Amino acid sequence: MLWVKALHIIFVVTWFAGLFYLPRLFVYHAMAEDPASRERFKVMERKLYWGIMAPGAVFTIAFGGWLMSYGFTGTWIHAKLGIVALTLAYHVYCGKLLLDFARDRNAKSHVWYRWFNEIPVVLLAAAVVLAVVKPF
Repeated sequence: MLWVKALHIIFVVTWFAGLFYLPRLFVYHAMAEDPASRERFKVMERKLYWGIMAPGAVFTIAFGGWLMSYGFTGTWIHAKLGIVALTLAYHVYCGKLLLDFARDRNAKSHVWYRWFNEIPVVLLAAAVVLAVVKPF
């Protein structure tokens, strides 16, 4: 079980690294004015999403599911699964924003992305507190 837990944590870190960085790239992309910069951001965003974030999400959920087979109980696990669902929804929405940028259809400002970039901080804090403290 300890190896499964270690792998789960490794992939959580990997996934959240992308969830923190992709919206930051969106901030800079929304501010970019020259075509070369916009194209560079498209490549960086695509590689981050599909090369780091997507595998991180898949393996986080896979190893988390494996951990759940050990029989966690309590209301905290239901709340944690809710946080995972919200994080997955955020991830998918990032993919939608990625497509908007790829098609040159971004309609949001860099300020909006700065606020959007704060959401994974709250999600991660909630997930860690639920997993470690198990408040209920």
